[in-house]
Amino acid sequence: MVLAAASFGAMGVFVKLAAATLGTVELVFWRTAFAVLVLGGAALLRRQRFATPLLGQHLKRGMLGYVSLLCYFYAISHLPLATAVTLNYTSPMFLALLSVLLLGERLPRVGVLAMALGFAGVVWLLRPTWHELGWLSGVLGLLSGLLAGWSYLHVRELGQAGEAEWRTVFYFALISTLGGLLLMQFQTWHPLTAANVPWVLGLGVSAMVAQLAMTRAYKVGRKLLVANLSYLTVAFSALFGALLWQHWLGWQELAAMSLIILSGILASRR
Repeated sequence: MVLAAASFGAMGVFVKLAAATLGTVELVFWRTAFAVLVLGGAALLRRQRFATPLLGQHLKRGMLGYVSLLCYFYAISHLPLATAVTLNYTSPMFLALLSVLLLGERLPRVGVLAMALGFAGVVWLLRPTWHELGWLSGVLGLLSGLLAGWSYLHVRELGQAGEAEWRTVFYFALISTLGGLLLMQFQTWHPLTAANVPWVLGLGVSAMVAQLAMTRAYKVGRKLLVANLSYLTVAFSALFGALLWQHWLGWQELAAMSLIILSGILASRR
């Protein structure tokens, strides 16, 4: 999980670097197309079956995950890296809330506390962003967390239905790639050049390493410990942002991020 967290942080770095010459839709397209090629090629070599009776659930998960990824990459491109990552990591808080609203689950006291701490942290974190960088990037960063939490409900359903993990990841990548191809018909493709190809390759490789490491961690490790270690992504992102772009965090930002992280840890304990 530590490797996954560092790789997700590195992915954010490559997104921010590539955003200088490529649009958000293109960045998401290249990130997911890489996963389609790698996972699809590995499945073909292993003679694994692509057919699934759960295509409807895959479509729901894929569409929610794709829009979440668009919002997330836009936020990374326009916000300090640690801020964008932290807003995306509100997903456990929203997952707990949506489990109540959509599935009728009962929210225990620790869940209520997680909600309160999480929303307080979000408001605190977004206040300077709202005034200095505009509202859109902050709202889309938060929306990425909401949609990611929603998509995790469908991931859970797919897991409970016995769907193979690789097919869940593959169909998400495939749906996102097709979505990117569709959206790019209404935009201008920017060429890959010697200047941006390293960032695009770094984006694809880091995302794939992160996904595989995270999947392995949840498979063999203790779920609660692994979930808590995932917040190291925020720490790595803060470090990368400070070293590469001098985005040094003040005490208010650190306090707000701490509240959001604590909220996620409490929400995962419910």
